[in-house]
Formats: sequence, structure tokens, C-alpha cells
Amino acid sequence: MFPFQNLGDLIDRTRDLDKIAVVDLGGEQSPREFSYRALDEMANGVAGALKARGLARGERVAILSANRFEFLAAYFGIMRAGLVAVPVNFKFPRDTIHFIIADAGAKFVFCDPARRADCPPGLPVACFGSGGAEAFDGFLDHGPFTAAVPAKDEPAMFLYTSGSTGVPKGVVLSHQSHLWVVKVRLAGQDLARHRYLIAAPLYHMNALALAKLACAAHASIVLLPQFTARDYIAAIGRWRATGLTAVPPMIAMMLRERELMASTDLSSVDFVRMGSAPVSASLMHALKQALPRAAVTNAYGTTEAGPVVFGPHPKGLPQPEMSVGYPHPEVQVRLVDEQGRPAEQGVLEMKCPAVMLGYHNRPDVPSPITPDGFYVTGDVFRRDADGFHYFVGRTDDMFVSGGENIYPADVERMLERHPAVSHAAVVPIDDEIKGQKPVAFVILRAGAAASEDEIKRFALAHAPAYQHPRSVWFVDELPLASTNKVDRGALRRTAAERVAAGGADLASS
Repeated sequence: MFPFQNLGDLIDRTRDLDKIAVVDLGGEQSPREFSYRALDEMANGVAGALKARGLARGERVAILSANRFEFLAAYFGIMRAGLVAVPVNFKFPRDTIHFIIADAGAKFVFCDPARRADCPPGLPVACFGSGGAEAFDGFLDHGPFTAAVPAKDEPAMFLYTSGSTGVPKGVVLSHQSHLWVVKVRLAGQDLARHRYLIAAPLYHMNALALAKLACAAHASIVLLPQFTARDYIAAIGRWRATGLTAVPPMIAMMLRERELMASTDLSSVDFVRMGSAPVSASLMHALKQALPRAAVTNAYGTTEAGPVVFGPHPKGLPQPEMSVGYPHPEVQVRLVDEQGRPAEQGVLEMKCPAVMLGYHNRPDVPSPITPDGFYVTGDVFRRDADGFHYFVGRTDDMFVSGGENIYPADVERMLERHPAVSHAAVVPIDDEIKGQKPVAFVILRAGAAASEDEIKRFALAHAPAYQHPRSVWFVDELPLASTNKVDRGALRRTAAERVAAGGADLASS
């Protein structure tokens, strides 16, 4: 029997409450260890204090903070109180932070000291790790608290999308939607022995979903305030992390720390779940070499419809390396072409209990939910004869060159098959004849060498001519957006600057 009703109340009190729930490597002093009893009491203290302040059921409360224990306690406490948690991307400009908090209609803000100045004026604040009138410790209302029992489709949280293509949108998610996610991911397993390392930001679905799973499983979380490759590797070794979840650029940066990787005992890692961005074959191979005991999963999920989409094949067929898996038995999926017809390659539409209730306060945005309840992801996939699915690219990223559709992720995976290439990012530049053309930023493997002409010839030999990058720039690293994905907007600006400066021969071809 699944015992949980409120998404903020995922602690099984029949189990050992003195077990370590969170090893916090952030905050003012590091490390700090917190038991399940401490997490439960602090979440109750948050819930009680918010209720005592008179916040009404369904009102919103924002969290503006780097990863730390108090973030999780506040997040759970807000939802226990029947309020709506709004984690905010603190890497946004201050104007965008203010917009999100105002758009959500937040009545209260939790923050850390580094983000206090970014809180909108006029709103009450409790500040983690600080003293004085706004001290979080002084705010808490200690004592027992009975978690609210949510009504059907009652919102639990708003997660704001990155806004890289426009104004951030608040994704409204119910208690039931993500209780279903936790239930399906637990699926009768006993995961209590695991130590999950979380370095992705807690304002992002990737990290939040794993934190909730870990709590429901009575496992332990090792929580980094933010990702740096060296701290990530050190945390695995010191705290004997068994499970990693990350976006591929994080893993790529970790693998570049060859000396530290070699000198650190990483044998505790049982599994790695990569998602939120395409995974290349070269990255997959390098990771398996570095962590030979670990099972590596190429996963897929969305903020709007959750992290449960694909899984193992029902006939036990081995999952091809570059596939994201076979549709989960409790999720309906279909691929649709540009004319809306069923296709072997097309935009993924999916239907499951985790699909959002909608976008908050955005009547101007057409609903991505079809009349029959499928969420239109905007991601293009192909399906093989065995039913395994493969990510091709985002419709948002696609561009047209001389009448041909080009998906950057498709070109990147091709380039990353070159033995000297560790990572590639492809973006379009404007062209008077073709409209747009692809160019590539390439990170070479350690100790490897290749020329621009060699990469171009490889592309011409392994893909249609229109896909080959008209210019190749070798770089040491790629810019990352606030979600640790590659920042394509920044790369497009860099490419345009290089072309304007005459740094590429881009005659039409």
C-alpha cells in the first residue's frame, strides 16, 4: 500500500527516524548531517509558521536559494501546509526573479543570505542561516503538524520553465501527479540503502524528483550547493554515493578531471541516470569506462509531464545504448508528423497522471494539451522496429537550411562519433542563400588532435551534405545555462560575432 497523500509529507514514520536523511555540503558550515527526524520536525515548523501567519490554503510561497537542507525542509513544509511551493531559479536576472515571484502571486519568500538582495521589496522573508528579525530558525513554529489532505487536482508546486525562448511559464503540478511519479519509481523496490548525490539545482525537476523519491524510499541524499566537477567527484568518494543523476554536460565535465577521477575511489556508484539533454555515444562509452560497475541509463522527462516516460522493454530486450527506452506501461505515447499523422519519426505526445494542470496565469499561451489529454512535448523522436525510442531534437532548436530541416542534436551525435571529438554543439548562422547554415563548437578528447577540415570531411562522409558544419571552432568548454544544459543562445551570439569578425569562411555551399 502506498502510504503518502501530501507531496510534502513523504516520510515513513514507522522506519528509523534517526537515519541520516541529508548530508548537506552547502550552507554556512559544511558538512552538516540531518536525520529524518530533523527533516520532519523542520518541515512541520515551516508548515506551522506559515499557517500561523494566516496564509490561506492554495496561496503561493517562493524559495530563492542554492541547494541546502533548509531548502528541502521549506519545500516540504509549504506543501504540508496546503500551500503551493514556488522554487525560483536564482541564476535569472533580478528583474526576471521579481517577475516570477509576482506572477506566482507569492505571499512569502524563503531565501539564503546570498540571494536576500534579490527578493522583491515589500514581501515578508525568512532567510536561511542568518540572524535578526528575518532569521529562519526564529521563524519556525516548532511542534506537531498534521499535513493537509489535498483535494483532487490541488496544486502542490509551480515550476517555472527557463524562459530561454521567452517569458518564463509557471508549470502547475498537483500533489497527485507527483505522488504517482514517486509511486511508480518506487514500484515495490527497497531503495533505502542508496545514497543519492544531488548537485543539479533544486529549482529544477531533475533534482526535485530525485529528492522526493529518496525521502519516500527512506534513502539518504548527499546535497551539493551547486555543481562543480571537482566537488562532485570528491563527494562521490567521501560519502560513498551509490546513485548519480545529472545532465550530460555535468558528466562530461566530470570525466575531464582525469587525474582526480583516477585517484578517487568511485566504486560505490551503482547507477547513473542521465537526462534533460541528449547523450552522445562517446560520452556513454567514456562514462562506462570510468564507472565499470555502474548501470548507465539514458533517460527522458519533462517539467510539464514528469520524469516517467520510458523504461525497460516488456520482452526483456536489451536497451540500445542511444535509446531512452520503451514506453512505460502506465504511460501512453505517440509520434506525430507535421501533418498530425502517426509516424515512425515525429513529435512525441504523451499521456500519464503526471501531466501538468496547465500554465499559471498565461491565457496568451496556447495549451500544449490535446483535446484527448496528451501533452505535446515539442521533442522529436524516432521509433525502431522493437519499439525503442530515440531522441532526435527539439522543434524549438530545429532550423531550415536550403529547405532541409536540421536538428542540432542529430548533427552533434554524428560529430561525436569522430574518435577525437568529446563533445559538440551545433547552432545556425544566417546565410543569404540558404537562410541558415550549421556551424559547430567542438571539444576534443584529452590528448587528441583534429583539424577543422578533418571534422568537415567526417561530417560529409557520415551525414547528408546539408548537415555538415560550414565552420568548426575548437573550444575548451561550452557555456551552460542555469539548468546545466548547453546554452545555445550564448553559442549563437558567439557564432554571429565570429562570423562578423571574419573568423570563418562561410561562402554558400
